[in-house]
Amino acid sequence: MRIAQQLLEAPSADRPRELVLLGSTGSIGTQAVEVVTANPGRFRVVGLAAGGGRLDLLVDQACALGAEAVAVADPGAAADLAARLRERGSGAKVLAGAEGVAELAAWPCDVVLNGITGALGLESTLAALRAGRLLALANKESLIIGGPLVRAAAQPGQVVPVDSEHFALAQCFPRVPPAELTSLAQGQVAARLGEVRRLVITASGGPFRDRTRDQLADVTPAEALNHPTWAMGPVITVNSATLVNKGLEVIEAHLLFDIPFDRIEVVVHPQSVVHSMVEFVDGSTLAQASPPSMRIPIAYGIGWPDRVSGAAPAVDWTRAHTWTFAPLDHEAFPAVALACEVGAAGGTAPAVYNAANEEAVAAFLAGGLAFPAIVDTVAQVVSERGPDTPTASDLSLADVYAADEWARHRARELISRSR
Repeated sequence: MRIAQQLLEAPSADRPRELVLLGSTGSIGTQAVEVVTANPGRFRVVGLAAGGGRLDLLVDQACALGAEAVAVADPGAAADLAARLRERGSGAKVLAGAEGVAELAAWPCDVVLNGITGALGLESTLAALRAGRLLALANKESLIIGGPLVRAAAQPGQVVPVDSEHFALAQCFPRVPPAELTSLAQGQVAARLGEVRRLVITASGGPFRDRTRDQLADVTPAEALNHPTWAMGPVITVNSATLVNKGLEVIEAHLLFDIPFDRIEVVVHPQSVVHSMVEFVDGSTLAQASPPSMRIPIAYGIGWPDRVSGAAPAVDWTRAHTWTFAPLDHEAFPAVALACEVGAAGGTAPAVYNAANEEAVAAFLAGGLAFPAIVDTVAQVVSERGPDTPTASDLSLADVYAADEWARHRARELISRSR
């Protein structure tokens, strides 16, 4: 899949770039709003979407940004949202439910930032791509669970990765100019990309990187949510602690860059300054470095191909730094190896992995599951699904949702038995 390393047709520079922000009240969305408001005249937000749990913030955003349309995933919150907007003098159109969020993803604009958390983002990703929007993709799950569907819907240069690791890889990866994408045979393009020996994805290691598997048995939700370098939502923070998030990112890298799983490596980098690296066949390695702030990749996504000045502070080179790298302990953190198996299996296997994990994380946060049992549960559900999943060419959206539903049901059964 050719990601947006080169823009085939840039939006006009003589007007503000029009944006739709999906997941606007979450971590990615609120930081995107910060980038937008810090650059008056450069961006115009025409649409906002959120789950519905933070209606006050959603209304504040819509009124401050002058959004034309606002979507809320919870249909029960739509009437309240509409009333609050009217009280504030906003004439924004209100859309409700998953269908409303997907409709907003296809709203007339230049860029859609998909910052929705979890599998719910898939329909919106597909809607944005099919509508021809440039997609700044922070919702990794939609690509992972619907890989063949997303790849089929995406045109060359239509996706800008916003995950910090893939944002980093995109800048280090060999660039194939747009003219070559249309004039060269696929084999010639592949030869250019054959200079890459492997992708090296960095992981902070989370708060428990130095613990053995046995030492993880008594981890509490409060400890798991205390990430040493990143401020994120609860689900992704727990995923970082289990390394499930890194497993998902390996699958995402495979789908974005067409690199086999045996040429993608995860290394632990606690400082979270080097966000990922590309190693070439001649022995050289290119790395992207910046302090741990999502505002930089967000700005890259919504402003692409131009950089946004002052998106976040740069590395301070006037003082000493120590950056360390270490191999991942796969015995204590088996989620990455499991993700590689799942990604190689393809079909609905990634959807099963993701759905089972979301259920297990919810149970852990509620105090109903031990920390090591999160990945154990995922592994058990994945093993029970078997090899009868549809191939990439046969995969449908219905297949993905059926696998997601089955995995959630089975994970809940296993969790209930473990109590």
